[in-house]
Amino acid sequence: MGSRFVPAVLLVLLAVVHAQLWFGRGSISNVAELQQRLEEQQAANAKAQAVNDRLQAEVRDLQDGLEMVEEKARSELGMVKPNEVFVQFAR
Repeated sequence: MGSRFVPAVLLVLLAVVHAQLWFGRGSISNVAELQQRLEEQQAANAKAQAVNDRLQAEVRDLQDGLEMVEEKARSELGMVKPNEVFVQFAR
């Protein structure tokens, strides 16, 4: 009786470990899903980093000189200096 009990326990333990590999928290499908989510998050982080870098460069330009301020005022607010004539061409 004892000689059959040990292999049966070992088979049950093997089945539990094998089930964990295929269906559990660290299963192959779960790891693949987590890798996909990681890649998506890294892509989103890269886009956000590009936006942050652009904004940081813009802030640096605004701190360094008034040329950027004048350019923004002209393009976004329609600023015109004294003795200047604003001409708009329609295409």
